[in-house]
Amino acid sequence: MLPLHKRDQFDNLEKHTQWGIEYVDKYTKFVKERSEIEISYAKQIRNLSKKYQPKKNSKEEEESKYTFCRAFLTSLNELNDYAGQHEVIAENLTSQIITDLTRYLQELKAERKSHFHDGRKAQQQLESSWKQLESCKKKFERDCKEADRAQQHFERMDADINVTKADVEKARQQAQVRHQMAADSKNDYHSYLQKFNQEQHEHYYTVIPNIFQNLQDMEEKRIERLGVCMKTFAEVDRQVLPIVGKCLDGMTSAAEGIEPKTDSNQVVESYKSGFEPPGDVEFEDYGQAMKRTVSENSLSNSRESKEKPAGKSKSKLWPFIKNKNKGSVPEDFSHLPPEQRRKKLQGKIDELKKDIQKEMDQRDALTKMKDVYVKNPQMGDPASVDPRLAEIAMNIEKLQSEEQKFENWLAEVEERMPSKSETHRKSVIYETQNSTVSNNCAQDRESPDGSYTEEQSAETQVKAVANRTSCAPESDDEFDELETIGTCKALYTFEGQNEGTISVTEGELLYVIEEDKGDGWTRVRRNEEEEGYVPTSYIEVLLETNAKDS
Repeated sequence: MLPLHKRDQFDNLEKHTQWGIEYVDKYTKFVKERSEIEISYAKQIRNLSKKYQPKKNSKEEEESKYTFCRAFLTSLNELNDYAGQHEVIAENLTSQIITDLTRYLQELKAERKSHFHDGRKAQQQLESSWKQLESCKKKFERDCKEADRAQQHFERMDADINVTKADVEKARQQAQVRHQMAADSKNDYHSYLQKFNQEQHEHYYTVIPNIFQNLQDMEEKRIERLGVCMKTFAEVDRQVLPIVGKCLDGMTSAAEGIEPKTDSNQVVESYKSGFEPPGDVEFEDYGQAMKRTVSENSLSNSRESKEKPAGKSKSKLWPFIKNKNKGSVPEDFSHLPPEQRRKKLQGKIDELKKDIQKEMDQRDALTKMKDVYVKNPQMGDPASVDPRLAEIAMNIEKLQSEEQKFENWLAEVEERMPSKSETHRKSVIYETQNSTVSNNCAQDRESPDGSYTEEQSAETQVKAVANRTSCAPESDDEFDELETIGTCKALYTFEGQNEGTISVTEGELLYVIEEDKGDGWTRVRRNEEEEGYVPTSYIEVLLETNAKDS
């Protein structure tokens, strides 16, 4: 029988090569999952970058002024590019490994099947030859036994005297035939034995070694292919490292470009009000009864105050008071401090100039088109352009009117804003006179929400310095606290959360110490220590007769 160890080797090789194919498939799935992770990661990074991008309807323009906001925006953009590199990794893993290995797996399966088919076929052929050899051998053995029996039968017949000569001759011929058949079988067996030995030698020394060598080559190619893919797996990452490095360098450069000083100056520039700081509070000498200066928190009934409404107390606190009346914004931005108002007006004027320029450009283009139509009537009707030209002319006129309006407001604001020379001149006058004028006399009235009505011009302020005695209190009582000019009843509850205001409850009775000057606020007192402003619409005021007359 054919030795079993070769068949066993084929079985073991078949199992091993099948495991090798499954290993290639396993590695392919690993790379595929890595690719999916890269795609998912890139998507999440892109979504994160998009989520924190400044929205179009937010303070995008406001944020762009600050270096740290621009640095963060740059980092977000670089992060988006960083996500793109992970998408490149996924694409390269798919094209350079997954697709290649998937195709190679099919080729590997086909090659393995072919090699084992050849091996099985060679095995079957050798086994078939072995069976034929066994058959020849048995036939030779059978014919030899038959020849021996025929010879023995002939010898018995020849020795028996009772047998006829014809029967003896017949037995002799039968023995000769059997010997001839045995000789032929022997020749066939010998010949087939040589053939089998040759086939067996070729099988074990040529055919099977070749098949094993092919399987070995196939395995080595598979292992080599896996090694190349694993190297590619690392190279795919390495290829994007320079670009990833540039993204990270961009983030670092953006962070290094942050300038705290510049950003803080931007805040100062954005929110400086243009209000002149209050003057120094003079020392009040109670030893000289009638020579005390007016404090900021006193109410003056001077002639200057009658000519112009006196400012409310605590006006120096305007930077810290929130605007509780967030109604519609005035067109002239009068609700803003002087400097902010000037900026807003200037910005509006710039916008109007751009709009006017656009309209003029359209007008020039249409005028040229009309000239072309006049010269070449076949190209169009010149009259068809007139309605649009008339509309543009009206738009230009309207925009110019708007621009003039805002320029007038701007000129008014710039005229009222105190210059450095005026401020210096006023300080000299204050020093020579050795006295000060309270903000209620020298500056305009402010409401608790931080708005203002109108500032005094420099000329009026200098005049106030000359007439400073008119702003002095007329009595000690008037200096110590404001007189009660009436009473009021709270119609609604008001939470006075801002500095300068006072909280009241519905139905509460309070004293009125300063009536509404046109800004919607009335100053009231609960007791000697609690006083402040409340909305006029929240209370019912009952002024005393003498207060109304005054």
